[in-house]
Order: sequence, then C-alpha cells, then structure tokens
Amino acid sequence: MIILSQIKHRWRKCNMPVLSNIKSAHVPVKIWSPDSEVESQALKQLQNVASLPFVFKHVAAMPDVHLGIGATVGSVIATKGAVIPAAVGVDIGCGMIAARLNVNPEMVLHDLDRLRAGIESVIPLGHESNKRLTKEVQSWQGWKHMPESVSLLRLKDRASHQLGSLGGGNHFIEICTDEEGSVWVMLHSGSRNVGKSLAEEHIRGAKSEISRLAVKLPDPDLAYYLEGTSEYENYMRDLEWAQSYALENREEMLRRVMEVISHHVGKKGAPLPHSLKVNCHHNYATREVHYGENVLVTRKGAVRARKDDLGIIPGSMGARSYIVRGKGNAESFDSCSHGAGRRMSRSEAKRRFSLEDLQKQTAGVECRKDAGVIDEIPGAYKDIDQVMKNQTDLVEVMAVLKQVLCVKG
Repeated sequence: MIILSQIKHRWRKCNMPVLSNIKSAHVPVKIWSPDSEVESQALKQLQNVASLPFVFKHVAAMPDVHLGIGATVGSVIATKGAVIPAAVGVDIGCGMIAARLNVNPEMVLHDLDRLRAGIESVIPLGHESNKRLTKEVQSWQGWKHMPESVSLLRLKDRASHQLGSLGGGNHFIEICTDEEGSVWVMLHSGSRNVGKSLAEEHIRGAKSEISRLAVKLPDPDLAYYLEGTSEYENYMRDLEWAQSYALENREEMLRRVMEVISHHVGKKGAPLPHSLKVNCHHNYATREVHYGENVLVTRKGAVRARKDDLGIIPGSMGARSYIVRGKGNAESFDSCSHGAGRRMSRSEAKRRFSLEDLQKQTAGVECRKDAGVIDEIPGAYKDIDQVMKNQTDLVEVMAVLKQVLCVKG
C-alpha cells in the first residue's frame, strides 16, 4: 500500500518535484508541477500506476495533470509486456490539429457570427452525425485497412457517418490570431463513438482477464492485457486503427472549415494556402525507444515532444493557446502537456459559475454563452500560462494564439 507521508521530494533545476521513495512503488513518479497543485486523488492514481510491475523506469506527470479514470489525465506511462486500456482512455486518438493560413486577416475576421454559422452548418456537433457521406470520407484509405473484427464491423456504418464530426464536451473548433496577426484554424477532437465503443469493450475485457488471473490491483481500472496474448494483439490492432481514424477525422474537419473560410473571403471554395500544419494525438499508445529500450508509451493527455516535434497546447475558451516545438526531454519520455488541464469537475464548475461569469470570461470571443457550456468556462481550467512556465524544459514556444471564434459541441 502506498503511503502519502512517505513521499520525499527533491528539486531539479527546472523546479520539477520528483516523487520518489514511495513505499511499495515499483518505479518513481516525476511531476512537472508543484505537488501542492495536484489533487490528492490524482497523486494516489500516479502512485497506483507506479506500483505496477511492468511500468518502465518511472511515471511522468505533465503540469496539467489531474484526476482521470484509473490513470491521471496528463500522465506518460512506458510499459514492457503489457498495456492498460483505461490508461489510453475512452477517446482513443483524441488530439489537435492547427493550420496557419496565408490570407488577409481582415477578410477572415469580419462578420464572425456568419463565419461561425457557416462552420456549424458543415460540421456535426455533439452527438450528431453526417446525413450524407462526402467523397473525401468515402475514399479514405483507412476503410481498406479496417480490422475484420465483429466489433468494428458493427460500428462501421456509424463510424463512416461520424468521420468529420466534432463531438461534445471539451472538443472545439477555433479561429485564432497569433502575435504577428496571422490567422489560424485550430480544432480538438478524436475518434468519436467508434473509439469510445472499442475502448469500453477492451476495458471490460481487461477487467475480465485480470479477474480470471486473480491478479490484485490497486484500482480495477488499471486492468491490463499481457503482451503475447490474443487479447493484447486484438486491442493493439483496434487501437492503431482508431488512432488513424482520429487523425483523419481532424483532417476532414479542417478541410471543411477551410472551405467555409474560402467562401467567406470570396474565394468560392478554392483551396486556402497555408504555411504550417500540425496534427497530433494526446490520448494514444505507440512503440518507441527510450533509455535504449523498446517500450510501449501511453500518453493520456500528453503530446509527443521529441526534439523538433511540433505540438499544440490549447488553453480554454477565452485563454491563450500555444504552438510549440519539442526539446526531446528524456525524463518526460519526450512529452509535454496537452492543455491547461481541469482544476475542477464539470459539476463543480456548473455550481460555482454563472452565465454572467461565462460572458465575462469569454468577452471578445464569438462563441456560445449559454448554460450548456458553463462547464467549459475558462475558470474551470488551470492557468495555461503557469502550465507553460512549468514545462520550459520540455518545449519552446513557436506561436501564441488567441481565439476570436470558438465552436463548441
């Protein structure tokens, strides 16, 4: 059993406290944030993960770390010989895409309410799906590589109609400007219902397998599959396909948003020139080499930040966002945060904040300002600027974005 009173701290040059000497822990935990800013329940989850025998080297917790299911959001877990489906999460392949446009900003930023209406007319929001399939969706090469499992065959029709849809919760589409006045399109989404369904099925399967093996875990949601088993292979196959679906989902939405903007600036749907595009996951698992060994790295609410990797770290509605370049910090397993991170639950945000608070905190942003999005109010999130200060050894800032328009599911 892990005892909080036995955690000792030491400070590195980057002011990163390292949790070490945890009783019964298999590996230490390294956190890029003062532990006073991390909920006690999240610390417990980090310790639970660190106690698992197949976790490699240490657990890395990003500065936006907060309570999740089984494993914290904002954690990076390298493993040898096993995978934890709940540590990947239920929104497999969730991530960000952003593109810097080579257009006249004034032409894009006039009449923002009409631009927002145009975006909302071409991208299904919340639980909605596409009523018809575009030629781009139908011709996606991923359909040819879809694993022939009963689960995926059952989900294929819905998956095809949700490719190019946003979803709800903290998913969003934004039009932003950077410090030089350039216009960016940025959006956040994942693998929609197909990823969620696959994840939930495999989380149940892992729990069943752990029960069969009579393994004692510190948290049932840390149930895992052992490498070399058919269950492990099936999960990895489904996982990789869902991750590719999530990448394509963001690409399809970006294409539609840019087409709307093209019409908005009088180009009648002509392709918009752009000088930079970044598309990155922050809920996924992949094979990588760290400390000279081949391991499976699970990033749950974290972005890969190898040296010169480009990444996206968004704030919340009304806050700044960052385009970053990775520094390749080995101790973080070449990772950085995926956003500001929540500092309170959705229910607490709804209890604490009013519509007046929402309107004040999103002043100057063309977006929803109704009761349905109070749980996404900027005040429910950590200070993104402080989060960035806590990871200066992980990334360098390439551009600072401020949204002028935000579409929520």
